[in-house]
Amino acid sequence: MAKRRRLEAPDTTQLADLEAGFAAKPVADRMGISAPIAQVAGDIARDFVPLAPEARAAIAGASAAADSWRAAEAEGRVLRDLPLDAIETDHLVRDRMAMSPVELDELRASIRANGLRLPVEVVMLEEGHYGLISGLRRVTVLRQLHAEDPARWQSVRALIRPPGEAGQTYAAMVEENEQRAQLTPYERGRIAVVATAQGAFGSIEAAVDSIFAPASKAKRSKIRSFALVHEELGDLLSFPTDISERNGLRLASVLRQGQSAVLRMALSSAEPATAELEWAALEPAVRQAEASGRPSDRGGRPKVRPEPEGEELAAGLVVETARHGDGFSLRLRGAGASDTLLETILGDLRKRLG
Repeated sequence: MAKRRRLEAPDTTQLADLEAGFAAKPVADRMGISAPIAQVAGDIARDFVPLAPEARAAIAGASAAADSWRAAEAEGRVLRDLPLDAIETDHLVRDRMAMSPVELDELRASIRANGLRLPVEVVMLEEGHYGLISGLRRVTVLRQLHAEDPARWQSVRALIRPPGEAGQTYAAMVEENEQRAQLTPYERGRIAVVATAQGAFGSIEAAVDSIFAPASKAKRSKIRSFALVHEELGDLLSFPTDISERNGLRLASVLRQGQSAVLRMALSSAEPATAELEWAALEPAVRQAEASGRPSDRGGRPKVRPEPEGEELAAGLVVETARHGDGFSLRLRGAGASDTLLETILGDLRKRLG
């Protein structure tokens, strides 16, 4: 029986000699020819210089920071200084109908002394142009300051929000204004009507529920009442934002009784110079309508107006007809419902009815 040979592990010196031999001499195949991949592996082994742990950590950190930066940009969490003339303030129909001169003076004094503390919010429209979501007063004041000192006031600090659905944009605008300076009841109802007319929502009900989602059910009901007031009387009201909540709800109740024509007649025959005089012109018609209302109409939830009949016309127009106790009404809505079309229709009516 042959004696087994005892194997011994090479020491460190022998291992080093083996590694040097492999690196200096490519492995040959059975034909004695070195394989190309073996040549490449040998070259890499000779040239490879391992990075220190600190260097590898720095590279990994830079990569993670770049990923975080890209994510922040995509989510609209990065502040940038944008030229004032790159901001389009009429990108959205604004929810606030008027800006108080006193509040603008106070804001201008604050920004002049301390700079802009809060950024505005914008959405990119095209390269170099941005649509304003929130911050109209801040942009207005900065442009006034720019007119005084162009060298100092050239830009506005902004958060560039990712583009989203129109409904979300209107909700963001309203939310910012509600937090900083509450909208009037009429402004809340009006913006729901405007957003619906712009195609952001399928109905005023949906607009109110989405834009004012944090509000209570009772508050959303009041907003819908003021939306009705804007729909029926907004074109004749001179001081709509001064209507108190109580009087606005009274107007909405009378409108639900089909008394739109009576109220419109009262407004069209008056030329009020103040909000008080405007309500004085309306109140007699409101009281008369309230007194003539049937007892069964009092109390409980207000009745929902019947949906008007609609018919699609050319140029994206829809005509709605509704019958009332003293006549009927026509309403045109859609992208083509312009002031020019209104004047044309009124002119034709004057000719026909003389």
